[in-house]
Amino acid sequence: MQIDLRTVSIEPVRKTFDHLARRFGDKPASRYQEGSYDIQAAENLHYRPTWDPDQELYDPNLSRIRMKDWYDLKDPRQFYYSTYTLARSRQQENMEANFAFVEARGLQDMLADELKETALSLLVPLRHAAWGANQNNTLVCGYGFGVVFTQPCMYHAMDNLGISQYLSRIGLLLGGTDALGKGKDIWINDPAWQSLRRYVEDSMVIRDPFEVFVLQNVVLDGLLYPIVYERLVDTYLASQGGQAVAMLTQFMTNWFTESKKWTTGVLKVAAAESPENAQVLADWINHWSDRAVSALLPIVNSVVDERVDELVSEELDAFRARIVKTGIPL
Repeated sequence: MQIDLRTVSIEPVRKTFDHLARRFGDKPASRYQEGSYDIQAAENLHYRPTWDPDQELYDPNLSRIRMKDWYDLKDPRQFYYSTYTLARSRQQENMEANFAFVEARGLQDMLADELKETALSLLVPLRHAAWGANQNNTLVCGYGFGVVFTQPCMYHAMDNLGISQYLSRIGLLLGGTDALGKGKDIWINDPAWQSLRRYVEDSMVIRDPFEVFVLQNVVLDGLLYPIVYERLVDTYLASQGGQAVAMLTQFMTNWFTESKKWTTGVLKVAAAESPENAQVLADWINHWSDRAVSALLPIVNSVVDERVDELVSEELDAFRARIVKTGIPL
């Protein structure tokens, strides 16, 4: 008996879901598209919020930003649950290796006492700012519109929770449990930190989800991370013998470089939507960047004694140049 093997190509009746076919055409969709597009709850909502009956449960009119299609605000990283968790898993493995390397060789004990105290006073209070960022991004996810915009905000919220935990681990490694209590006391009572604390607390009462996205992810992160982690930790503290501290904050530096692509992409699309959007974004960025710079100056001054204004001005100029490239008229 002879058996002939043949390859038969079976054309599927449906290549993708109907809502994706309407948006992208009748072709196979990527996992990112399947997990992100046109799944925002927008119809058949059974009730309005009792705390604001004039608002829909998921209401795009909560923001002054207007978009014809909120799904234009896609994440250039194309993070959905699987790709996000895989990326963070690899980064966590690297960070665990960094912590293990520092602890196994006792590098934390080789730091000069003055340098260790400077690192603790700078980094541990920031865990409270990271918690504020977690809360703000959770609000954007809850009240924003369009899954491609709100989904990465929830990932951002969890990233900030992880950053807060890394900062706590650094405090425990370099100063024990007392360092966490001292960091909280600095956050609450140190005059140099009160402007940043007020910025964070004021941000948590803003209702407009897109303004919260701007003031937190664009402005505060866009100035704090380059100034604190790139200039103060990776450059200044490392030059003073604090290379171990730079190893322990590697995630923050890499995370900001990655997330900046997302926030910049969102701004560019929103600004291009209309001149009105661009002007609203410019007003928000001008207002909150002035406050952020004023809040960060005394913190920088508590670490370095000279060229403080020049250091902050350089980062502000770089920040504004990046924003202008998105089409926002600062």
